[in-house]
Amino acid sequence: MTAQVHHNYQRIEKAIDFLTENFKSQPNLDEVAEKVHLSPFHFQRIFTEWAGVSPKKFLQFLTVDFLRDKIQATSSLVEAAEIAGLSTQSRVYDLFVSIEGVTPQQYKSAGVGLEIFYGYHLTPFGLCFMAVAEKGICGLAFIDEAQKRDEFEQFSQKWSFANLIHQPDFTQTFIQKIFLTATNQADSLHILAQGTNFQLKVWEALLNIPLGAVSTYQRIAESIGKPKAMRAVGSAVGDNPIAYLIPCHRVIRKEGKLGEYHWGSTRKKAIIGWEMARVGS
Repeated sequence: MTAQVHHNYQRIEKAIDFLTENFKSQPNLDEVAEKVHLSPFHFQRIFTEWAGVSPKKFLQFLTVDFLRDKIQATSSLVEAAEIAGLSTQSRVYDLFVSIEGVTPQQYKSAGVGLEIFYGYHLTPFGLCFMAVAEKGICGLAFIDEAQKRDEFEQFSQKWSFANLIHQPDFTQTFIQKIFLTATNQADSLHILAQGTNFQLKVWEALLNIPLGAVSTYQRIAESIGKPKAMRAVGSAVGDNPIAYLIPCHRVIRKEGKLGEYHWGSTRKKAIIGWEMARVGS
């Protein structure tokens, strides 16, 4: 992924912010392009290349009415996949992801000497930190350039018994699988995640939300048999250690509002719209 693509994403972020803040006034292409310092022609080309749809169509995916309808449709999509005997995570444009969970205590007793390779990479949603151990991906976080050291220090504290090795050539292969896999080929990835049993149940439930769909904290709580634990579910969603692969971005408020996101609300809008464009919503 080139530096130009990353730079384009920064412009797209600004455009998404402007569009969502001013959607009631229906800004035209010229107005949005001016905000990101591009000609209308180049802005339209860059945005459409990135999203696969026009800025106007992209904004439609993020409206409250559209998202509310998506919430209603999600349960039937999951049910249909189960009836067909298919994993919702093996659909075109999506990845099959499985989680192996370890509690912090289990890791302390069994993880001494574990090697974890890490690197920093450009993605369609900006710069990210990626960490991979022999048993799977154990860290993925979107960051800004200035956050590199902070993210590494936070990760190294959580995996303090491991041997962390900077090896971006190795971690780049996982970035390729996650973000650049051919659209007609599914791939499989394994995650090694530290968390409590409750957190792991929540993260596993997130994997059942299909690409291009959204769910709510209430539905996640119900799916793990804890219908009254919405606050705890929200905390577990916010503590997700593997951005994008564990799709906490697909959890929104029941009224159709997107809500907050650990890696930035604008990035959440970008990811949801980008995914919906890829399933032809």
